[in-house]
Amino acid sequence: MTEPVRLSKRLAELLPCSRREAELYIEGGWVSVDGKVVEEPQFKVDAQRIELLPGAVAAPIGFATLLLHKPAGYGIGSGANSVQQLLGAEHHADDDSSGQRPVKKHFLRQELLTPLETDASGLVIFSQNHGVARALKEDAAKLEQEFIVEVSGTIIENGLKRLNRPQSYKGQPETPLKVSWQNETRLRFALKAPQPGQIRHLCEAVGLQVVAMKRIRIGRVAMAKLQPGEWRYLKPDERF
Repeated sequence: MTEPVRLSKRLAELLPCSRREAELYIEGGWVSVDGKVVEEPQFKVDAQRIELLPGAVAAPIGFATLLLHKPAGYGIGSGANSVQQLLGAEHHADDDSSGQRPVKKHFLRQELLTPLETDASGLVIFSQNHGVARALKEDAAKLEQEFIVEVSGTIIENGLKRLNRPQSYKGQPETPLKVSWQNETRLRFALKAPQPGQIRHLCEAVGLQVVAMKRIRIGRVAMAKLQPGEWRYLKPDERF
C-alpha cells in the first residue's frame, strides 16, 4: 500500500516538471484523475490514473469578469434563488466567443458590481478584477444603462414627453432620460445611474404600471443573445 500524496507532487514526478508548474496545470483544469478533471493541487491520490489533457498550458489563472443574464426573482444572498448560485461552469453560455475556459478559480471572490432589483431581469456584471471594479464604481454616474420595460395601463396626455424630461429621484441630482416606445406595451429607457425603484416611479407618474423590466446594456457592453440564467466572459476587446 502506498501513502496518498498531493496530486501536484505526483504530477510533477510523472511529467516531470516543477511543483509550481504542476499546480498551474491542475488549477487550469488540464489534469484528470481516473478520467475526471480535478482542479485542486492538494487533492490526494495513490494508484489512480493521472493524465495531462491535450493543449495543456502551465499558466497562472487570470482575473475573470462575468456577464450574467439574471432571471427575474433572483436576488443577492446564499439561498436557492441567489444570483450567485448561477456562477458555475454548468451555466456557461455555449456561444461564448471570449476563448476562455471555465475553471473553479474564476468563480471565487466574485464581486457583484451592477446589482438589479429582485423582480427585474437582465445584465449584471461580476468581476474579480480590481481594475474593472474600480472603473465601474468610479464611472457609475457616467455609464448609460438601457432597459426594456413592459407596461400596462394608459399613459397620460404628453406622458412620453414628460418621461423624457430630466428628473430627480429621492434627492438625487436630475437625471437626463431617453424614453421611447419599442412597441405598444414596451418602453425603452436609457439613463445613467438609475436608482432602485426609479423606473417604476417614473412609469406610475404617467399612469403606467410596470409588468416586467430587463436591463440589456451597461455602457458599451450589451447582453445581446445571452439567455436567462446564462453567463459569458467579458471579451478582451470589450470596454464599458
